[in-house]
Amino acid sequence: MPTKNPRVNIVVDKELFEVLKAIAEERGESISAVVREYVEIGLNLAEDISLTRIAEERLRTLSKNKTLTHEEIWD
Repeated sequence: MPTKNPRVNIVVDKELFEVLKAIAEERGESISAVVREYVEIGLNLAEDISLTRIAEERLRTLSKNKTLTHEEIWD
């Protein structure tokens, strides 16, 4: 069946293929759908890690004398 979605080919070892195949069979999905889901999860986790690093750096360099109190913001 032709598709309009872009395709990505990957090579996995036999053990990983068997795990993906088992998950797909258990869920009644294609291996492609399982891999797509796990890629999305991995990308979301990578984004979360990057944003956490940015937040930690901002917190580390935060200057208390340059911050505003709750009252100062909402008055």
